[in-house]
Amino acid sequence: MNSAFLSDLLASIAERGRALLQRDPQARLAELPAALADTCATLLSGRGEASGVALAAYGLDLYRQLDPAGRLAFFETLSRGFGPDEERLANALAGWAKDQDAAAASELHFAAEPRRQELLRRLNRAPGGTQALVHMRQDLLDFLPGRKDLQMVDRDFAHLMGAWFNRGFLVLRRIDWSTPALILEKIIRYEAVHAIHDWDDLRRRIDPVDRRCYGFFHPAMADDPLIFVEVALTREIPGAVAPLLAESRDMCPPQQARTAVFYSISSCQRGLDGISFGNFLIKQVVEELQRELPRLENFVTLSPVPTFMKWLTETKPDLAPGEQDLVQALSDPSWVEDPARIEAMRKGVEALAAEYFLVAKGNNGRPRDPVARFHLGNGARLERINFMGDLSQKALRDGGGLMVNYLYDLDEIEANHEAYANDKQVAASSAVRRLLTPAARSRLQVGATSSN
Repeated sequence: MNSAFLSDLLASIAERGRALLQRDPQARLAELPAALADTCATLLSGRGEASGVALAAYGLDLYRQLDPAGRLAFFETLSRGFGPDEERLANALAGWAKDQDAAAASELHFAAEPRRQELLRRLNRAPGGTQALVHMRQDLLDFLPGRKDLQMVDRDFAHLMGAWFNRGFLVLRRIDWSTPALILEKIIRYEAVHAIHDWDDLRRRIDPVDRRCYGFFHPAMADDPLIFVEVALTREIPGAVAPLLAESRDMCPPQQARTAVFYSISSCQRGLDGISFGNFLIKQVVEELQRELPRLENFVTLSPVPTFMKWLTETKPDLAPGEQDLVQALSDPSWVEDPARIEAMRKGVEALAAEYFLVAKGNNGRPRDPVARFHLGNGARLERINFMGDLSQKALRDGGGLMVNYLYDLDEIEANHEAYANDKQVAASSAVRRLLTPAARSRLQVGATSSN
């Protein structure tokens, strides 16, 4: 009720302010980019609260009417025309050179802030402003490749959104069949790992006694999840996703479950890329499940391997002849229908997968796999590589049908995280390490020695 009251109040202030502004948007449609730049400059100049909220709402209205070229022009204007106040910055630099005390440092800090940061804060005051700015940043990300001037603008968006979407502001909510349909529709749309085909499929994911779904929400976007995780309660650690998603499956009574499987984690807002809350989500869901089901022993993922085939076909430079044959065989999805080929390929694919996770590194010295970087950075351990874990077309094309389990051992999370963050060490089970070929194991040892 309080949130709704505040939203209505802001909307009322904005509408009253529009009347004070006496502006006609339709009269300026031909000059939208210039009108938006003028509105932003006026908003920054300082007005009363009512007209300020109205100006912010008016500016966001103008932005929504821009075509892609107009939006690019707006971001270019933010880059060129809304940097720091140069005169104030020069004075602050002179003050720091003269005094070098806390007051001078504080003035230098605030003087160096680009004016566009304050502009974004003021735009955020409009009703629905937070969500509008998230969508605005999504547009900006589309223009970002190759544009160093726009990277500065994106840095300001990310800086502010990191504060606005701080974990302290996020609300964990369980999503079940009683959740409003508006949110359930978005769960179907946002699912990014295992597509939800219809309402019946959704119900199988969130309604049975051995299923859970949790999401993070922000008070300013109360009906739009930021990220959500789907959980299956099982007796054992699973090695394939199909049995978890099967229409006719045996349900596991929660009292008999010993494992919680995080089998799908979906980020919902591309405009919040780089703003991390997935690690907080998993850890809080673990706490929730432990309170509800204290007999749970294992907290694992069943995760895709989205860049394995790209590594094999484009990046790995030293494929042996037998490995070349294996990669060629993996590239033909018909192998999944031939039991003899399956068994002939299993050992070789598992060895390549172990090398991919433990030996192959990106330019930053961390694993190439983005899902691995996420879970290992959260303190998980690479527990098991699952051959034929997902035989969907997408999984075969991207990951050769592999899935992996990352284990969240609550006694080891902090140590694993520190080793990964500080020394780039990949926490992996002995079972995974045993899959390495002697040649790959030798390269792993050389890499560890050189990194030390």
